[in-house]
Amino acid sequence: MSAPSTKPVVTEREAREVAEAAREQDWRKPSFAKELFLGRFRLDLIHPHPVPPAEDARRGEEFLAQLRDFCETKVDGALIEREARIPDDIVNGLKELGAFGMKIDPKYGGLGLTQVYYNKALALVGSASPAIGVLLSAHQSIGVPQPLKLFGTQEQKEKFLPRCARTDISAFLLTEPDVGSDPARLATTALPDGDDYILDGVKLWTTNGVVADLLVVMARVPKSEGHKGGITAFVVETDSPGVTVENRNAFMGLRGIENGVTRFHQVRVPAANRVGPEGAGLKIALTTLNTGRLSLPASCVAAGKWSLKIAREWSAAREQWGKPIAHHEAVGSKISFIAATTFALEAVLDLSSQMADENRNDIRIEGALAKLYASEMAWLVADELVQIRGGRGFETAESLRARGEKAVPAEQVLRDLRINRIFEGSTEIMHLLIAREAVDAHLSVAGDLIDPDKSLSDKAKAGANAGVFYAKWLPKLVAGPGQLPTSYAEFKREVDLSTHLRYVERTSRKLARSTFYAMSRWQGRMETKQGFLGRIVDIGAELFAMSAACVRAELLRSTESHGREAYQLADAFCHQSRLRVEELFGRLWNNTDEQDRKVVKGVMSGTYAWLEDGIVDPSGEGAWIADATPGPSEKENVHRPIR
Repeated sequence: MSAPSTKPVVTEREAREVAEAAREQDWRKPSFAKELFLGRFRLDLIHPHPVPPAEDARRGEEFLAQLRDFCETKVDGALIEREARIPDDIVNGLKELGAFGMKIDPKYGGLGLTQVYYNKALALVGSASPAIGVLLSAHQSIGVPQPLKLFGTQEQKEKFLPRCARTDISAFLLTEPDVGSDPARLATTALPDGDDYILDGVKLWTTNGVVADLLVVMARVPKSEGHKGGITAFVVETDSPGVTVENRNAFMGLRGIENGVTRFHQVRVPAANRVGPEGAGLKIALTTLNTGRLSLPASCVAAGKWSLKIAREWSAAREQWGKPIAHHEAVGSKISFIAATTFALEAVLDLSSQMADENRNDIRIEGALAKLYASEMAWLVADELVQIRGGRGFETAESLRARGEKAVPAEQVLRDLRINRIFEGSTEIMHLLIAREAVDAHLSVAGDLIDPDKSLSDKAKAGANAGVFYAKWLPKLVAGPGQLPTSYAEFKREVDLSTHLRYVERTSRKLARSTFYAMSRWQGRMETKQGFLGRIVDIGAELFAMSAACVRAELLRSTESHGREAYQLADAFCHQSRLRVEELFGRLWNNTDEQDRKVVKGVMSGTYAWLEDGIVDPSGEGAWIADATPGPSEKENVHRPIR
């Protein structure tokens, strides 16, 4: 039996339908971010700031102490960067510590840490070596443990989770050479054959794939008698006949990660290894990512903390024109940005993670906002650090060491962070994903009005429903607590944060009004206005970050000795954030989107090809997208299990 070699051909509408079917349709729990986009500032959903139970905190701190000792005494980040590989003894040492089972229930041999402490652990180990942070997070956040925790059968959990907790490394395989964020075109197939499925296809950018023992593979099951078909998730043993790791990919950053190209040729997978029903693969993937994405902001927080440490120490040691460079306003403003932003990123991460642990809120938007915001802001933080360091920021740590200076890997951190704006949903895709969730309430009541395929009776019914919804909703966007000077008074201390929360409340209503106006103006064309939607989401992200920063500052005021300083950082961040919000609002309606579309049309038609004259292209020969036709591998298997 062989798989068909033709790739699925899908229309734009079919692609949207596949993505829509994979969405979690219902909102069974409250969502702070969803309400924020609707103009309802529900501070009660995040304040008082949730805290972990004492026993969870005790176990988490105990593990962090062990992990810190391991990182300080065993991990050589410079060696990993130099050799582009994590030594096997480090991986095995992490296994012995239980680091591969941080999120796995103790009854399956794991540590059972909360999301909060799992993220703290990833931030800690990622500061020693970002490649190790990726190894652990890819294994647990999106690899075998998380999908099985949410969707696996008891038999699957008992079979695979003990292995993942202590001995085996896992990976998640969705992307293909010609399929990224458009899974409707997924070409890898799983053909039913008795009690098995036969897998054929090629997967690209399989993080951990080179060393993985277990894989979560997304493949398309053809619809047939007795088979619903659709994109389906499977757990696959990497040593199965027909599995070949054809290449270990190399990147500008994260040089130590084991990322590869994996080919499946006639790979027999037992039906017992199917996770969830046929056709549920994308829903499983998206649900897994709701919390799985929170591992990425953890690495961003770690980078922010390290950048602040280096900026502080270097700016005190380096003098210019008779005083430390920190005391020059041009540099000082960058230090302030780094400090305030790092505080806010940690606030967003901890709040989202604690809400995930409590499981009383729906955090699909919060998790996505945390990933989007942290990846963008951490990149700016690292870029500012390189600028503060000047020529030394551009110089490698090895070069600095060779000439007798402190080996500060600022340029490496910048390179390592760059992928976060692409990993687990690029910034552009995250904008669209969050925007879809943000306007869900509107589409649920008025979606049929803008759907060209709906009948007149459907549109009439939708119009009536929309009229009822908007008659109640729109008047509430006119006024609110943000206009009362006494609102949120518990945040008014020596430093007054209540003014920022009032701003968030007022601005959330303004954001909702802007969204409604845009939907009224563009209707069915709204989804094509990606620039507008991106700015709407970015405003929401800033408002979420401001809220998290204020709530965290109040928590630290009541529980820590540095509460006053936390208030100062939150205040600085909110002032900086408000400037960005006002700029984004201005660009909602005053932008270059129309001009950009015309230029793009000219570029793609060759009108501006003359602008490319006067250069040589150093790119090598080869196809833009590698051939991924199913069939036997013609390459050496570079799979390298670690034992």
